[in-house]
Amino acid sequence: MRLTISLDAMGGDQAPDMVVHGVKIAHTRMPHVDFLLYGDQAKLDPLLDQMPELRTVCQVRHTEQAVRGDDKPSQVLRNGRKSSMWLAVDAVARGEAAGVVSAGNTGALMAVSKFVLRMLPGIDRPAIAGFFPTERGETVMLDLGANVDCGANNLIEFAVMGEVFARMVLGIEEPTVGLLNVGSEELKGNDAVRTAASALRDGGLPIKFYGFVEGNDIAAGTVDVVVSDGFTGNIALKSAEGVAKMYSHFLRDAFSSSLLARLGYLLAKSALVKVKLRTDPRRYNGAMLLGLNGITVKSHGGTDPVGFANAVGVAVELVTHGFNDRIKRELERLKPPDDPRTQAAAI
Repeated sequence: MRLTISLDAMGGDQAPDMVVHGVKIAHTRMPHVDFLLYGDQAKLDPLLDQMPELRTVCQVRHTEQAVRGDDKPSQVLRNGRKSSMWLAVDAVARGEAAGVVSAGNTGALMAVSKFVLRMLPGIDRPAIAGFFPTERGETVMLDLGANVDCGANNLIEFAVMGEVFARMVLGIEEPTVGLLNVGSEELKGNDAVRTAASALRDGGLPIKFYGFVEGNDIAAGTVDVVVSDGFTGNIALKSAEGVAKMYSHFLRDAFSSSLLARLGYLLAKSALVKVKLRTDPRRYNGAMLLGLNGITVKSHGGTDPVGFANAVGVAVELVTHGFNDRIKRELERLKPPDDPRTQAAAI
């Protein structure tokens, strides 16, 4: 069965080249997928001409307007209706595409997706959810940047959506959920975090709430779902990516420092390749905006074609397994007798 994914072809640091080359990799992996490429046809056509095999699965929808990295979401909502990002999202709302992928401005993508696709019943804001490699396997973390300022209600909603996401995507029967904080003690953290923790612990939600976790717990895999506001989550994500790149740089320098070190590299090469694959950020590229009434996947803006192809794969996977329909059912099943937001407000 064929399905169609719409792409913001002008979103990302290296767009549209990165996007088109990513589509080529995605097409090899998923030949049953068609693509709607929204962007400047004068820039896209020469790239597609170099890859004639893509012409049968790609349709260019021309627009010269693109969302820039420094555009404010409010500006895009007022003036960006002809942008490649807006039109790609709108294709999902119109039923022309089953999902959308963009490597563009995160805040703008969140605002446009929320405005065009609307939210699932009972959800106030979308949250960006992605995976972290850990000592125990993989951990879901949200929010990774969609919401800089979050109240207790938002954190509770993120916990519910993250728990469902972990069960459905990672296949964990009873995921543990933790709130990212500056300490594990109950008195630590701001009012929103403490209020959300009280509601998750005592509010009747059928969630296995662990309590507070700290930054070192993320890599340790202490919990299956880490919940935070978007400001904190994005810093954690970028910090982890930076540390991974730094250690790769250190290893390259160390193994090229002498003849003996080069010999050691040859002996350890297979093991190092395994480590590289396990920690490669491109492998985990493609975060979903949970809570939207449609499939929107955010790719890292600085990714390469391999990473973008992985983001496309995330969208295809979510569509193929009917993620949104399932999450609607699961959210309803997890709903406690009393709305947790009401309980949180009363605390």
